[in-house]
Amino acid sequence: MSTLSKRATVYLDPVLHRALRLKAAETSRSMSELINEAIRDELAEDADDLADFEARNRDPIIAFEDFVRELKRDGRV
Repeated sequence: MSTLSKRATVYLDPVLHRALRLKAAETSRSMSELINEAIRDELAEDADDLADFEARNRDPIIAFEDFVRELKRDGRV
């Protein structure tokens, strides 16, 4: 554990706690390592989602009614 680490109290569902303990033992890693990795993965996924939202923010905006009119005009509906 790094000297820069912060201690936190978390309450886990008993089944999840047992699974975490077993995985820690199976992988020779600490429960803290596994929890930190899971949190990092979750935050990385959030960062990817935010980047995708930002990219879509630059997409042109079209009203639903206009979109349906275009579909009808093009013979798609």
